[in-house]
Amino acid sequence: MIKAAVMGYGTIGSGVAEVLRINQDSIAGKANGGIEVKYVLDLRDFPGDPIQDKVVHDVNIIVNDPEIQIVVETMGGVEPAYTFVKAMLEAGKHVTTSNKALVADKGAELIALAREKNVNFLFEASVGGGIPIIRPLNSSLTADEIEEITGILNGTTNYMMTKMANEGLEFDDVLKDAQEKGYAEKDPTADVEGYDACRKIAILTSLVCGRQVDFQDIHTEGITKISAADMKYAKKMGRAIKLLASSRKTDGGYLAMVAPFMISPEHPLYNVNDVFNAVFVRGNVLGDAMFYGSGAGKLPTASAVVADMVDIARHLDCHIGIEWSSKKLELADFGKAENVFFVRTSSGEDTIRQIFGDADVIDAGIGGEIGFVTDVMTEDAFAEKSAKLNVISVIRVGQ
Repeated sequence: MIKAAVMGYGTIGSGVAEVLRINQDSIAGKANGGIEVKYVLDLRDFPGDPIQDKVVHDVNIIVNDPEIQIVVETMGGVEPAYTFVKAMLEAGKHVTTSNKALVADKGAELIALAREKNVNFLFEASVGGGIPIIRPLNSSLTADEIEEITGILNGTTNYMMTKMANEGLEFDDVLKDAQEKGYAEKDPTADVEGYDACRKIAILTSLVCGRQVDFQDIHTEGITKISAADMKYAKKMGRAIKLLASSRKTDGGYLAMVAPFMISPEHPLYNVNDVFNAVFVRGNVLGDAMFYGSGAGKLPTASAVVADMVDIARHLDCHIGIEWSSKKLELADFGKAENVFFVRTSSGEDTIRQIFGDADVIDAGIGGEIGFVTDVMTEDAFAEKSAKLNVISVIRVGQ
């Protein structure tokens, strides 16, 4: 029986313990006799919980126990998670985490340390919750050169966009509903401003190119400016608005961004609704593939963590190679990225055509404004032209 410790007994940490209990017999057959949680590190006590006798408050108890071979980090945030994970790896213990903030910021360094100590640092659950995407990128798709990854990587915002589209509600109303249902945090900034999706596409891009992609370098827009009027235009155009996190290989290097897009029914992500996530991958040999499932939630995410634990149990004496160096990748110039733009404006049709030429004008029956769709143009060119209009809102248009 392999002894493990869980650091952080919140939603995901308690889910890990639950998955290990529920699937105890099947895990035993896959993981060298099974995995048992010996310690749970948390500031709190949990009277009445099955793990109540395993709770410790001092991380050094885990660091100094030679029986502990696998450590799960589900604390969230960069610190003290980084300090604790680093201590575990230095002590020769394997680590798996669901913490995208930690992986996006310190992933390359922790992978290098794990390699040095001949242990493993795995993080399947840090992107897409229960959707397997990191392991396929790191193993199944290694024969391909990945040309594009585009995903709906945040269940909260996807739920909100779906509800706004279906019920014609405003942003503030659906945010309140998402918070009441437990899909959105009391402080929803990381989700609605796109920061969560940004960290996830940074991780995926780092894995694809094998170098450090800093999430701060990625152009990021959230959904806070999306309104019921925007949804009305989208419906008129036969499109859906989705918050997409995208990374694609261009002649100028990798171009990454997070922003709302209007996508057509032909787009592979069009029918991904509610709290579900999906990741679309295009390889130069494979062609198109898509990974779909529960992108968040206690048990789906915990399932991905436990899958990492089983993988580690099968590789206790060797390091699973992950190509991700600390050498920084400079992303392509976002200003030169080419997109199609949907614009709502209070400027007249004549003014639109003077500036944008033969634009496709759309009237959704909203007084005092009109919408139009541009031709393909660079971000810089659009910014220069749109500055001459009275712009109400802008949303990029996908295929």
